Amino acid sequence: MPAALPHPLRALRARDFRIYFAGQLVSVAGTWMQQIAMAWLVYRLTDSVLMLGLLGFASQVPILLFGPFGGVWADRIDRRRLMMATQTLAMAQALALALLTWQGWITPPLLLALAFLLGCINAVDVPARQSLVVYLVGERTNLANAIALNSFMMNATRFVGPALAGFIVAWVGEAVCFLLNALSYLAVLLALAALRARPAGDASKRPLHALRDGLAYTFGHRDIRLFLILVATVSFMIAPYVTMMPLYARTIFGGDARTLGLLVSSAGAGSLVAAMFLAARTSIAGLARRVSLAAATAGAALALFAVNEMHALAYPILMVLGFSVVLVAAGSNTLLQSWVRDDMRGRVMATFSMAFLGVAPLGSLAVGSLAHLAGIRPTLFACGLVTLLAGLAHQRAVARQTR
Repeated sequence: MPAALPHPLRALRARDFRIYFAGQLVSVAGTWMQQIAMAWLVYRLTDSVLMLGLLGFASQVPILLFGPFGGVWADRIDRRRLMMATQTLAMAQALALALLTWQGWITPPLLLALAFLLGCINAVDVPARQSLVVYLVGERTNLANAIALNSFMMNATRFVGPALAGFIVAWVGEAVCFLLNALSYLAVLLALAALRARPAGDASKRPLHALRDGLAYTFGHRDIRLFLILVATVSFMIAPYVTMMPLYARTIFGGDARTLGLLVSSAGAGSLVAAMFLAARTSIAGLARRVSLAAATAGAALALFAVNEMHALAYPILMVLGFSVVLVAAGSNTLLQSWVRDDMRGRVMATFSMAFLGVAPLGSLAVGSLAHLAGIRPTLFACGLVTLLAGLAHQRAVARQTR
């Protein structure tokens, strides 16, 4: 790869990261398609907001339950081989989902079970993936850029995947989305096989001792603890809105699967801009305050979305919301990866995954249950208001630490 790559793409000069990035680009697009198809399928089968919340809960609560053990594994063994195993299992899950849906055998309990299975796989895969990146970029000065490019990839596919899934579901049904996702895992498996990096782990300590040391280090570090609390708050209050989107698309805006894809893609477009913003940064100076401000902005955007009744206005609001959430998540990821020790990287990133992905299902369950009782709009408005206040409080805490 020529050295003349523009500054925001500098991490792609490293061969291993370039190959890994390309494989992930294909695979994550398929993952987004599957998520949208599953949400639409469960709502089509049940017409239940509560089931949407349960689906989000089942798919991500394993990260909360088993994430710390995934982090221990990521620090003990070769992360590349660990990811090859998890990606193969995820491909098998997608194939089973496609077959059951195609044959008409799929039921809501089976959907929840398969979502839980994928969550268990991700509990191991996510910390391994997060901590592998540092070994692929060559120069450590490019780590922040690699994290931003990973976020860019996640959100570029989030922009394309849901919209494509909406049209495929409306045209030929959900099973095709699941099959395409299964095939997409071949790209990342080939990429992992081609990597030259072989990051060995440290298995000198017993797993439970390693787990205890990782938790003590993570929560004993004041800055890491402060940002993990903010990420967990945003995840609990903001992330569940995605599981409510089929309800908005179908009942509030009177649309179909294509409307759902466009709504989710609007948030993805904002997320994409946030990732580009982070990739263009040259240092982490001032990033902590921007993350706090983004949390407050995310809360304000969600509250505005909850009271909005204009279909056309929903799209720019969701763009702002997507921008803010990714700035909180990817910005906090960048800060944590810059502060953490290498021997603790897998365990700290497992805790970050718990805060961002593992807490979300608790929010999905709580928001889905509350929306079932009080209505979706009052529930989302309250979530937005709480997040706004949390972001402002975090900003004051960061300012005090800076002083």
